[in-house]
Amino acid sequence: MPLPAIPRRVKIGDAAAFAGTTPRAIRHYHAIGLLAEPERGSDDRRRYGYDDMIRLLWIRRMADAGISLDDIQTAFQGTTGIEQSLARLEESLASKAAAIEAQRAAVNRLREVGSPLGLLSPLVTGRLRDLPPGALRSTDLDTLLVTERIFGPLGAAIQADRFIVLASHSELRAEEDRLTEAEAALDDTMSPDDPRIEDLAAQRCDHETALAAAIERSGLDEALNVLLDREDEHADEEEGGARMSVMEAIGKMPYDFSPARVRYEERVIELFHSADQDGDTDPRTC
Repeated sequence: MPLPAIPRRVKIGDAAAFAGTTPRAIRHYHAIGLLAEPERGSDDRRRYGYDDMIRLLWIRRMADAGISLDDIQTAFQGTTGIEQSLARLEESLASKAAAIEAQRAAVNRLREVGSPLGLLSPLVTGRLRDLPPGALRSTDLDTLLVTERIFGPLGAAIQADRFIVLASHSELRAEEDRLTEAEAALDDTMSPDDPRIEDLAAQRCDHETALAAAIERSGLDEALNVLLDREDEHADEEEGGARMSVMEAIGKMPYDFSPARVRYEERVIELFHSADQDGDTDPRTC
């Protein structure tokens, strides 16, 4: 099952469209030092990679919560002044009309949770807020942020089950880390026809199957069914920016995948599709 073309870096227009902002706003972020300006290529155009997009998505999420650009800068610098800024912002939001109620709720979640998790949707925040400190890695939050942008709050809430299981099963977390490291090694030096790709794809499918089994044993799938029953309640829970199709969104989020990595991702999808048809695995983990 071929994937749509996955860019390694994207132009400013595609970066803005994926993040739900405008090229003008991105240029302003560059001007004030909030977002590093990528080097221009031979065609004199800026192109943005994965790390640039992660930073941009967090900027937009905080701005949508009503946090000023100065306070966002403070937050990225890790200083303690952000708590006072959030307190002032909450007082301001409390005095405004219902049109800004969503902003106020987002700030309240951020302060209550005490981490960027609070900037994600209530569905995701509520599902993960009881994890012990440190159990949810920054890369996990990045993944949830991207998933919520592409698939919406329900999709990210479903994905949260993986991180709950990984936090409570050290052997599964170790295998996840091993596979992630092996996947990162699928660089431009490897041919897409390398037989190791097939072996690694099979290992990933086995691991995802083990994760699905752990989710089922833990009862998280029952909670998932409740979420699915309530899907209509959250149908209008959109993030800042217009919702785009899944395929369109995938084509705007750069991952810098080599041809070997793209082939690996395709094989994982194909193996899961085949196993799903045979009834051997849970397709939620694909």
